[in-house]
Amino acid sequence: MRPTPKRLVKAVFLVSVFGFVALNISFLLRNGDDEEDADDEYQLPLERAGVNYSHRLNHQKHKDDEKHSLNIISHTNNLQWQLVNASRNVTGKAPLMKVGNRTDVRSVIWEINRQQTILNLDKFDLSSSDSTVVIVVQVHNRPEYIRHLISSLQKAKDIEKTLVIFSHDYFSEELNEIIAAIDFCPVMQIFYPYSMQLHPHEFPGQDPRDCPRDANRERAQELNCHNKDYPDKYGHYREAKYSQTKHHWFWKIGHAFDHLDVTKNYNGPVLFIEEDHYLVEDFLPVLHMMYRLRKKACMDCNILTLGTYDKKPAYGSLSPKVDIMNWVSSKHNMGMSLTRETWNLMKNCTEAFCRFDDYNWDWSLHYIGMTCIPAKLRVMVMKSPRIFHIGECGLHAKGKNCSPAERVQYIETLLNSNHQYLFPPALVVNGYPNVPRRVPKANGGWGDIRDHQLCISFLDKESHS
Repeated sequence: MRPTPKRLVKAVFLVSVFGFVALNISFLLRNGDDEEDADDEYQLPLERAGVNYSHRLNHQKHKDDEKHSLNIISHTNNLQWQLVNASRNVTGKAPLMKVGNRTDVRSVIWEINRQQTILNLDKFDLSSSDSTVVIVVQVHNRPEYIRHLISSLQKAKDIEKTLVIFSHDYFSEELNEIIAAIDFCPVMQIFYPYSMQLHPHEFPGQDPRDCPRDANRERAQELNCHNKDYPDKYGHYREAKYSQTKHHWFWKIGHAFDHLDVTKNYNGPVLFIEEDHYLVEDFLPVLHMMYRLRKKACMDCNILTLGTYDKKPAYGSLSPKVDIMNWVSSKHNMGMSLTRETWNLMKNCTEAFCRFDDYNWDWSLHYIGMTCIPAKLRVMVMKSPRIFHIGECGLHAKGKNCSPAERVQYIETLLNSNHQYLFPPALVVNGYPNVPRRVPKANGGWGDIRDHQLCISFLDKESHS
């Protein structure tokens, strides 16, 4: 019988499917490789990023079945799913992540978090050194903003020496493609697994059986809604879209410090930024100089901040100067850098952070900085910003005419006219402004006991695996 083109195509397809299944079975069988131990507690173990994370496969079998393992049959039915872990990602190319329904997204997210793939390791040698920085970016779903952020990162000096971790609370093929196109530094993606996207009609999303925001206590009792006994201090009930940001922030910082193999022995600087930030090209050298100055001038500075909210930022003689003062959430939350030492102080105050009736992570951090953390929180902050906020349309924006491109153009014009003042040879202390120590007033939105319990649970390993 002569082979027809139709038969040839069918044969090729069947061979490809069976080959794909066999390859996946082989990969699953190979996930038992032993993990190497880190030799130096100060070493960033990036050389182990290419090692199978086999110890993560030893979790309870039902968790593996429900959360971690992508079913092989699903792979054969949807050849778009190609999740490649770090041990097999030798080319440094990003995996293709196209999924269908919400169950598929959950499976992919848990698998990505388990595999901890680092892209571009074939191009960049990220051994630990004095110039090593880990950058963690909190991402929601604003592609235009994150494109500008990535553009600013690409221009930054020494960016190839950093590991940039994007932490998502929304799974988007468009965002994945944008990040997969990054070729100037090592990149990792992690996904907050308790998002509204994955739980749109149940807690921690907006359950239709929850109380309406503005229902009074009497009406809530009549409705017998789930959280009728837990309004905030102003009598309002939770709104998931506001609660999510604080949850994501606390999960992300814990995940970055305590639950990634690549950072678990790393004690250097970690810089926390957001998708609607824009960085100045000398921010990394400046950050290193801040840490060197800290050793001389402010060993009690827990946080180093690159940004300010000055309406008219200035450079010139101010460019190499820093102020040292008490940390205030509304002034010092943009471009925050800290080390594991500060994270451990914060972690010890988890109960206070998670029970404080404020849906803002920064106000909650301010609260524990004033009431729980010994010696309070102190900050070293640049007088001339090395990071800007371009997100005029953020969580609280209503009816604003937002144009991130116009904002970026303004920033670039400002920086071009002050380029001679960037890359200072050294930093100096400008002053020690007296910031009154006041415990912040809670803004509410965080009275629901379920939010408290979920937030506290992020200390548990099971919330990250």
